[in-house]
Amino acid sequence: MVGLLGLVCQWVAWRLRLPAILFLLLTGIVVGPIGGWLNPDAMFGELLFPLVSMAVAVILFEGSLTLKFKEIQGMESVVWRILSFGLVASWVSISIFTSWLLDLDWHLSLLFGAMVVVTGPTVIVPMLRSVRPNARITNILRWESILIDPLGALLAVLVFNFIVAESTGGNEWLAVMLVFFKILLIGSALGCGAGYVCGWLLRNDVIPTYLHNVFVLISVLSVFALSDTLEHESGLLAVTMMGIWLANMRGVETENILDFKESLSILLISGLFIILAARVNLDDLIELSWQALAILAFVHFVARPLKIISATMGSSITWQEKTLISWIGPRGIIAAAVSALFALRLSQLGFENADLLVALTFVVIIGTVVFQSLTAKPLAGWLGVVEQAPRGLLFIGANQVSRTIAKELKRLGFEVMLADSYRSNVRQARMDGLKTFHGNPVSRLAEKELDLVGIGRMLGLSQNDDLNLLAVQRYTREFGKKRVYSLPTQASQRKSERETVSEELAGVALFSEDATYSKLASLVAQGAEMRTTNISEEFTLEDYLEKYGSKAIPMFVLDTRKNLSILSGVPTQEQVPPGSRIVALVKAERVAEKIEEKKQDAKAG
Repeated sequence: MVGLLGLVCQWVAWRLRLPAILFLLLTGIVVGPIGGWLNPDAMFGELLFPLVSMAVAVILFEGSLTLKFKEIQGMESVVWRILSFGLVASWVSISIFTSWLLDLDWHLSLLFGAMVVVTGPTVIVPMLRSVRPNARITNILRWESILIDPLGALLAVLVFNFIVAESTGGNEWLAVMLVFFKILLIGSALGCGAGYVCGWLLRNDVIPTYLHNVFVLISVLSVFALSDTLEHESGLLAVTMMGIWLANMRGVETENILDFKESLSILLISGLFIILAARVNLDDLIELSWQALAILAFVHFVARPLKIISATMGSSITWQEKTLISWIGPRGIIAAAVSALFALRLSQLGFENADLLVALTFVVIIGTVVFQSLTAKPLAGWLGVVEQAPRGLLFIGANQVSRTIAKELKRLGFEVMLADSYRSNVRQARMDGLKTFHGNPVSRLAEKELDLVGIGRMLGLSQNDDLNLLAVQRYTREFGKKRVYSLPTQASQRKSERETVSEELAGVALFSEDATYSKLASLVAQGAEMRTTNISEEFTLEDYLEKYGSKAIPMFVLDTRKNLSILSGVPTQEQVPPGSRIVALVKAERVAEKIEEKKQDAKAG
């Protein structure tokens, strides 16, 4: 039942473009404390804590795999300050307010503050795609969510470990610090060591490719168990450090591991959050009542703005942009996962009111997601920071054909992004000065990390028909049915009517009826190049077609307002009025003739 409910929640979230965690938590509360159909404690008994611990370990490992130091280099100082001064300001202010309002133990207040400073790409990205703020706001919020996910988790783990160390070491501060540093030492050393060993084995092909995912999963669970055995509560720190080490180790491909871990994380998250929400005590929520809402209001209206203001002082960011950045900060997966796990453990250690952590955290998560989803878009419009109609293009595939076309469009002033899972293609595109995404463009990783700021259309130019088809389905809901295009391969044109995909599902045809990937790739390999030609009263479209005929494949039309139209057949007079420009792939023969004409003109001059 839990699996089916999780699947339904994920589907509803996909349809509504809202974070899935919202529906998972609400479903858990309905089937648990409200309906009484699910009782996790009775269902799992003593296995509940170990199962939750292992699930959280995998989620933290998957999150830490996204923290790549090379991607942080060159990042503007605002994001750095959000992750340092801003994070501390938010953590301390929430902790002090919670302790004062609820008269809560300062240990629990510090832990609660550490847990709710974390946003995350799984909740931020759907909101950004709905609101569509300008590029500066989007990039700041996107990078904050990606980086604060593992860093915030690490902060929460360290605070929790300190609390455990104090409860174990007694009142002697020396004993407390000894236990704390022992946890840090064992967790960090074992995590980094395991990360290095796993990375070395993967990099040197000691482990066959088909066993990579299983090997890494077993390694994560083994490291978690071993670390917890050597020093209690050090396992989460160990798997977090292991993920960070693997993500930054040279020569280790983590993309396929991430794809697998994302699928596994979806399964774990779907089941875990329904189970955790089913354990929420409604009496705690009723007892908290206005205090819980006061904490939610403080997190949104005080702590978040304090975090952003302290990080953006002296920057060029306008007050309108600061306001929207302060407004958008929904809490997500890490907060929900660690709150439930730590509450279970702290209750076992004898901390009173530890269960309140779960109720408070869930109120903050649900409140921030719902409130900000409803209000962020109108606020962005009122502030005037909504992105203008996006003119950029997403290329599925970074092959030679895509690179040839993308370079010309970039020269004409259009934003281009090339997505490909082949490292050699991505490397060559980067050498050509093109923006790239290394990974499967229809993966969950792409949903979190593929930068679509300024992108409004998709061109399926992969040599893989199936990938183009999947990309059309994926990005139709992003850009609209009439703004996703695909180029068939030669093999697809040979398919019978029974094998051919419906035109409605295949996207708008690119360039012309007889244009295929194989044909374009062959022309480019033979020296064909992109050319942009002016159309005027003196040199009309008819003159252009007569001059080039079949020697050119018109692809785009650029009008007098610099609006780009993508062609799906032979251009017409209505599409190409005087003053427009045609962007086409011109065969090598014409290139040679042009060079010869220039030579003759030079001699005549």
